[in-house]
Amino acid sequence: MAEKRIGSQTPSRSLISPYKKSLGPEAIELYEKSGRISFDWQRFLVDAILAQNDDGLWTHMMFGFSVPRQNGKNEVVAIRELYGLEKGERILHTAHRTTTSAAAFNRLLAILEESGLEDGEDFQKIKATGRESIELEDGGRIDFRTRTSTGGLGESFDLLVIDEAQEYTDDQRSALMYTIAASTNPQTIMIGTPPTPISSGTVFMKYRENALYGATEDSGWAEWSVDKQSDPRDKDLWYQANPSLGLRVSERNIQAEVGNDDLDFNIQRLGLWIQYNQKSAISENEWKALHVDTLPKLKGKLFVGIKYGHDGTNVAMSIAVKTEDDKIFVETIDCQSIRNGNDWIIYFLRNADIQQVVIDGANGQKILAEAMKQAGLKAPVLPTVKEIIVANSMFEQALFQQTICHKSQPSLFQVVTNCEKRNIGTNGGFGYRSQIEENDIALMESVILAHWACAEAKPPKKQKIRY
Repeated sequence: MAEKRIGSQTPSRSLISPYKKSLGPEAIELYEKSGRISFDWQRFLVDAILAQNDDGLWTHMMFGFSVPRQNGKNEVVAIRELYGLEKGERILHTAHRTTTSAAAFNRLLAILEESGLEDGEDFQKIKATGRESIELEDGGRIDFRTRTSTGGLGESFDLLVIDEAQEYTDDQRSALMYTIAASTNPQTIMIGTPPTPISSGTVFMKYRENALYGATEDSGWAEWSVDKQSDPRDKDLWYQANPSLGLRVSERNIQAEVGNDDLDFNIQRLGLWIQYNQKSAISENEWKALHVDTLPKLKGKLFVGIKYGHDGTNVAMSIAVKTEDDKIFVETIDCQSIRNGNDWIIYFLRNADIQQVVIDGANGQKILAEAMKQAGLKAPVLPTVKEIIVANSMFEQALFQQTICHKSQPSLFQVVTNCEKRNIGTNGGFGYRSQIEENDIALMESVILAHWACAEAKPPKKQKIRY
């Protein structure tokens, strides 16, 4: 008889600091007194989480892991929490949703009862929605909370658990990170799945990137995943990304999940980390709301924005022009490699009815300005950092006020709806950057420059004739 196939018991990607000793086996033994059996991959994670250094402190003060849904990742956390309770730790378990927090409470409660402990004799529980707790008579205490931007302030814990970490925000982190500062041996554990395009959290993704690139100390990471968007019907990938496949998850169940949304399947079942996994600064709905089916009636001359990319690879050119209903129509002309030279830009500027040109990008603006001078064209505006900040702010306000319109160019749509803000200067100014490596934000920045020039332009004075 062929050996039963099971999912990979080792992570697809991980960063585990070297250690000589772990309390993992002790924790597993305590857990399995409940009659539950741990899997190899769960024991691997528990060993890493409970690893100790020569001083008896946690090797990983912070540990994060990502496993596709229904594989049993929360059981790993329950093992760690059960051990912490036994050793007298004060624990805070937080989740994004009240139902998830309640499920974690019920899971740990069931393990205690299955281990032969009795409520009221061996431990005390409080079952209040959103504020559950368990306290051992001769041990520690664990509180279960739904996360807020202020939750946990003023309290002190030894272990902080961040459940549904894909929704963990910077504000929540600021509120919770100091709750373990007074502990002599603190630890934070983040668990979740890869964020979807509508997830609001950013902390989990940033931590993963820093951990995998070795930019963090005393930290660990493990994930079961695929490297790129893949065929949902490839069963080999099911086993690669789902360690409990064949143990508690069946092929038949996964087969039933395969549908029309390949990206969602890749994220939820194959553990794919997409690069635009947090909300775009500009949503699809916001940009679509500015779409016009036909070109509006235009008035006045064109305003041109030209942006040389930050990496020195491309240069983008866009135009803006006022409409008869006092909106500003924007459109991208092209985005080409800098190696192609500036002739295509000069050709357009010579043959279009242009009022003003704005050029940004230290790696090309002066060269283009000189080329325009030699071509007999009007000198361009080379904006200062302060003016760039103003341009970005005006663009954002115009989006909210819906005074911009466009015809939904696919390339521009892709960049605008997958962008995030970045800081500029020291006074709260901002710009934009792409959430997808393949997208060049210069395309969007050239639109912003053109819009700024058009919005700031004063109407030409009418000539007065006196007799």
